[in-house]
Amino acid sequence: MKVFRSAFIMFFIVLTIMVSTGCGGGGEKVEGEINLKLGHALDINHPVHKAMKFWADTLKKATDGRIIIKIYPGGQLGAEKELVEQLQMGTLDLTKVSSAGLEAFVPQMKVLGMPYLFSSKDHKWKVLNSAVGKELLAAGSDRGLIGIGFYEAGERSFYTKNGPIRTPADLKNLKIRVIKSPMAINLLKTLGASPTPISWGELYTALQQGTVDGAENNPPSFVSARHYEVCKYYSLDKHTSPMDVVLAGKKAWDKLTEADKAIMIETFNVSVEYQKQLWAEVVKQNFAHLDSVGVEVIIPDQVPFIEAVAPLYKEYAKDEVISSLLKKIQAINAE
Repeated sequence: MKVFRSAFIMFFIVLTIMVSTGCGGGGEKVEGEINLKLGHALDINHPVHKAMKFWADTLKKATDGRIIIKIYPGGQLGAEKELVEQLQMGTLDLTKVSSAGLEAFVPQMKVLGMPYLFSSKDHKWKVLNSAVGKELLAAGSDRGLIGIGFYEAGERSFYTKNGPIRTPADLKNLKIRVIKSPMAINLLKTLGASPTPISWGELYTALQQGTVDGAENNPPSFVSARHYEVCKYYSLDKHTSPMDVVLAGKKAWDKLTEADKAIMIETFNVSVEYQKQLWAEVVKQNFAHLDSVGVEVIIPDQVPFIEAVAPLYKEYAKDEVISSLLKKIQAINAE
């Protein structure tokens, strides 16, 4: 109930947005509806999908129904790579993609896949709300990808079929599904596992058939995809904390007035605060459910994992772009 009370309160924030952006009341309006198509690959029960629906509802209310986002969830319009390509072609207006899946299009996003990057959740959001976050969102603009903002995606941890992961040694030679991300693949190799890129929609079957020994993801994704039916060990090493990134295609974005762009971003930011609360509530429910279905949740010592991935930091120190971003992120932590 806490989330839904907060959601009700947040709708009143829309009134402030309408005043500050000149929408509603005596504000000048563009004639006719603006219909935007948003595709993503998540289940409709996922907190990120619910946040995007909240965004669409808030935006519609703030513009008196003039700007409408229609959401196509569950990979109806394709996997993440295909959705990003559709943005670039102009056949899709908006999408949500993991920062890991975005690396092939926006190399700067690799920094969000660095293991144990943030010292705390507060540090993470301080970084994302800083000039560093704005730099990352702007990094894809010359590739036709306009960053709107970030959603919480929690921490990724390992889940496996045949035994728990307590130390990096337990990963040796295990086939672990990863997203097709250079950083994620490199991380798994550094930990001694055999990274196996498989699309999200095919992963349940791959786990069932033994194509892979396990995977890694956050609790809502693990539960909503029902991977706990196959994998009975969830080891909370929390090796990475990538973000979900909401993008607009340049073709769609350039059609909007500056006022419309402002209200798109303002209403999105309202949805981010809602999503943070929803995420926390859903994660609590996830662990209660995992306990009820007999999944063993392991909390390993992170120190051996942090030590095992240290070579990655030495490797990426040679990459000027990533090295520069890392220094800025670490400087924010030191403030």
